[in-house]
Parts: sequence; C-alpha cells; structure tokens
Amino acid sequence: MEAVVAVYSDWGIGCGGTQPIVVSADRKHFREVTGTGAVIVGRKTLADFPGGKPLKNRVNIVVTRQNMEIENAIVAHSVEEAAEIASGYENAYVIGGASIYKKMLPWCSKVHATVLDCAPQSDVFFPNLDEDPAWVCTDPGDWQEENGIRYRFATYERK
Repeated sequence: MEAVVAVYSDWGIGCGGTQPIVVSADRKHFREVTGTGAVIVGRKTLADFPGGKPLKNRVNIVVTRQNMEIENAIVAHSVEEAAEIASGYENAYVIGGASIYKKMLPWCSKVHATVLDCAPQSDVFFPNLDEDPAWVCTDPGDWQEENGIRYRFATYERK
C-alpha cells in the first residue's frame, strides 16, 4: 500500500477541511500515480472532492464509522477493514484525510509527496517523514514552479 499526499513546507496538509493552496500539477500527478488503482479515503475528505463524489476510474474505499451507503464506493467501517479490502487490489493508495493517513501509514511502504514551498495556516498535518527514522527520501524531486508557488514531487520509502 502507498500514500499520496500534498504537504506544505511545515508538513501541513489542510485547514478547515480543505487545501488552502493547490497547484494544478499536483492534481495531474495525483491522477497519474493513483491511475486505475484503489484509493482509501475518509468520509470527510470525500466530501471535499468535486461534488462530494468518489473519484472516477478507481475503486473508492471510504472509511466511516457511520452506517451508510455511498454510490460508486465500498464503505469500510475501520482502517483494518479498509486495509483488508485494499489487499485484494494490485495497487492501493491512501489519499487522506489526516486521521486516515495517521492510522494507515503503518501499512504503507511508499509515500508520494508533493511538497509545496510555502506554509499557509494548517490545522491538520502529515507526519514529518524527514524526521522519522523509519522513512528515507529516495527521490527528492526537482523544484518546479506554478503561479509563483515552488513545488516538487518527492518519494519516500519505508526502510
């Protein structure tokens, strides 16, 4: 299992349930990485997607404690259940939000991080993999720029 995340320079990932700063190159990169695999997402993060709907061309596994059905998605009531469902797919990606990342990171062997060189106010954070001895940055990526925002695509792998 892998994770895909966009982080700011302070490892913030959002504020008020959304991303304060977004670059379109990150959205394209996200689509390329997750491809046609399975994605694991929390219910609150799903609500921030366009129309609050599951992503197209991917199996969407939505983690929620609520007893509900979500059209075009598989509902899991725990991260353990989500991991079990994801194990049936060749490629599975954890895509947020913060609590799902935190709980599912132990199952991940790789993290695809879009690092934005800015630090807007964030109220949720991804674990700082640069300070975690269990992780190594295997590809820091090259700095690029979009609309005055520097960013890079970095890859981290579990040691």
